[in-house]
Amino acid sequence: MSRPGGRPGGRPGNRPNRRDTEEVWVPKTSLGKRVNSGDITSLETIIEQGLRVQEAGIIKKLLPDLDTEVVDVGIIQKMTSNGQSTRFKAIVAAGNKNGYLGIGQGKSKQMRIAIEKATNQAYLNVSPVKLGCGSWECRCDQKHSAPFKIRGKGGSVTIEILPAPRGLGLVAGGKIKRLLELAGMRDAWTTATGSTATMNSTSKAILNCLRQTFSQG
Repeated sequence: MSRPGGRPGGRPGNRPNRRDTEEVWVPKTSLGKRVNSGDITSLETIIEQGLRVQEAGIIKKLLPDLDTEVVDVGIIQKMTSNGQSTRFKAIVAAGNKNGYLGIGQGKSKQMRIAIEKATNQAYLNVSPVKLGCGSWECRCDQKHSAPFKIRGKGGSVTIEILPAPRGLGLVAGGKIKRLLELAGMRDAWTTATGSTATMNSTSKAILNCLRQTFSQG
């Protein structure tokens, strides 16, 4: 006599493991195929060659240790000819706390889909962040802060990050502090002007700020 769930047909005892059913990435672009074959092994190479990342699978392949985190969610309501329309928006950050950060935004009528869209966009926006010690008070050789003073702008928000000595911590507001942590920064002074409560502009300013460490460094 067979045990309950022992027969094929989808009974609880035979449910497939979710990990076993994860979709395998099949590259569709020429860049994706080069990454998948091992011809390109770093994100820095892609940026230096001026190539455009169009598949989240590329970033997942190159940076398997990236974690994603929902930074902000909200509701968009507007009146249309058919009545009130409601959509959800989400901002998601992807970082490995060791020199890489991406931020994305997604909108949909369903919160889950909005988060999925934002997560995919965050992967596509991942950029290397050059960490260092630009503080004249510290002058160590560890990668704990910004290598130099940087400033970024997003919408009406302007954010400035100044190198700080080791052990000071991150002098920043809650969500700004969390984004810097995901990038791998542990010590820094920050100043922000504009409507920082608008996370869309604030997150863009942060990403713009951190990208300069790589482009200028």
